[in-house]
Amino acid sequence: MMCLNKSFIIKIEIFSKNKNCPLSVYIYIYIYILYISAVRLKRLIMIKLEPEFKYIGNMHGNEVLGRELLIYLAQFLCEEYRAGNERITHLIHDTRIHILPSMNPDGYEVAARQGPEFNGYLVGRGNAKEVDLNRNFPDLNALMYYYERHNGQNHHLPLPDNWELQVEPETLAVIKWMQNYNFVLSANLHGGAVVANYPFDNSREPRIRGKTSNSATPDDKIFKKLAKTYSYGHSWMHKGWNCGDYFDEGITNGASWYSLSKGMQDFNYLHTNCFEITLELSCDKFPPATALASEWLANREALVSYMEQVHHGIKGMVYDENNNPISNAVISVAGINHDITSGTDGDYFRLLLPGTYTVTASALGYQPFTKTVTVGPAEAVQLDFYLKVQPKGNVKAYPNKKGSTTSKSPPTNLGPR
Repeated sequence: MMCLNKSFIIKIEIFSKNKNCPLSVYIYIYIYILYISAVRLKRLIMIKLEPEFKYIGNMHGNEVLGRELLIYLAQFLCEEYRAGNERITHLIHDTRIHILPSMNPDGYEVAARQGPEFNGYLVGRGNAKEVDLNRNFPDLNALMYYYERHNGQNHHLPLPDNWELQVEPETLAVIKWMQNYNFVLSANLHGGAVVANYPFDNSREPRIRGKTSNSATPDDKIFKKLAKTYSYGHSWMHKGWNCGDYFDEGITNGASWYSLSKGMQDFNYLHTNCFEITLELSCDKFPPATALASEWLANREALVSYMEQVHHGIKGMVYDENNNPISNAVISVAGINHDITSGTDGDYFRLLLPGTYTVTASALGYQPFTKTVTVGPAEAVQLDFYLKVQPKGNVKAYPNKKGSTTSKSPPTNLGPR
């Protein structure tokens, strides 16, 4: 349970059974003040090599369809599990699913008072202070783009000093949540368009009115695949023409559409192991209740198919020579300038497309070890690493992706500093 007011956050975890779910499925509830705003399924014993997945809705309080769809999804997962649906049973048994229907309950309350017939385009978009939460995360893109030019760090970028004082309570709560769980895949549900948007949202190029430019991540191919998984699972997103706009195959690079700084999508990729896309799900930000059934049917397959993508690529454990797990080990894939790290139990998950890859695991005080692996189109290949202790007197700093052991500091006036 997470309780929040405008000035502070109290976090208490409560696991409670839900009468509509079997005994093996638990509900994980976040409450902002008095508002129940998230559900987490299947939280029993922490079994290794089960990836963490999350959906977040209603970040903009007046974009309400995602909020309703995630409530429908939680109910659907419970009902289908009870009914013995093999696909859903497999998904729940092998995945830790987190569902946060409303990141912005205060904004939703403002929008709901207007109702679907009179809601303005911006009424309720921000939180209680009218702050846009998707422009409120620490800006790590500028730092990343600097590091790209100077062989610097390519993952888990540091947060600026006093960052906790610079963000809203909702943003702070979500960042702490991200830091407490080793999320692998995520989607953020919005409204006002119909398209699957993937990183980067923030352009590498200076902003010029009327001009946009594609800003691809090192994982651009997998992000396009993830976005297409949703768009083709959706009843009409993939057709491209929606809400007066055209997006080829129903997907777009965020910066290619319009540049956005301090967004949650890019923050996930740059500060954590998580790959997140943004799903714009309806032309109408606040559709009437009569539209919910058809919207659920249009999105149901896409919501499930997207969750299943968390099980592609490689996964495994990083151990020392005595079979002790090594946390925070760096997993590097040759040719992809973005590393991920092992979790507190030594487990890691790396999303990859089918192909053959050279993968290296390294950790401070250990000798790096490299393996070659072939990834197929089915479930993730398990690839474990056993690292030997670095000989005394030969301990080196972590190498970054391009082989440099240290990186230049960015100018003091750049990015999040």
